[in-house]
Amino acid sequence: MSEPEVSEPEVIVRRARAEDVPGIVVSSSLLFAEDGGERDPSLNVDWPRLHGAETFTAALQDPGRLLLAAVRDGEVVGHLSGAMSGPTAMRPVASATLMALYVRPEHRRARVGARLVDTFLAWARERGAAHAEVTASAGNADGIRFYEREEFRPQAVTLRLNL
Repeated sequence: MSEPEVSEPEVIVRRARAEDVPGIVVSSSLLFAEDGGERDPSLNVDWPRLHGAETFTAALQDPGRLLLAAVRDGEVVGHLSGAMSGPTAMRPVASATLMALYVRPEHRRARVGARLVDTFLAWARERGAAHAEVTASAGNADGIRFYEREEFRPQAVTLRLNL
């Protein structure tokens, strides 16, 4: 008689809840450590620890913000933060900005990031966004390839001179 197959718990992508905030703070801290410190020395890598809980809790109540959690077996293994802006007199369309996305390395090849982005884009469309945008560090080749696979295309280039 063979052993029954034991399947891995599935990663669930859903709107974040208050109980997810501590895990999202950890996820955001991992993002800042991995992506921020080396690629942008002006970034405060302590921001998630110092301000994340308050900011993410506020986002849960803001209809112009989206906070998603990728949860596996009760643990946050990734997150996405997004926001709507506009229309304005200068730019008369609504825009959705993907502000932050992180998936723990052991879950990156399982389409968790793509599912987070798909959920964000559906949310943006429902709110009438004419486009969605994301900023990636020029040194983050893996991140840029990921966003290009998700059909984001370059729109502008930011040039910086550190003084």
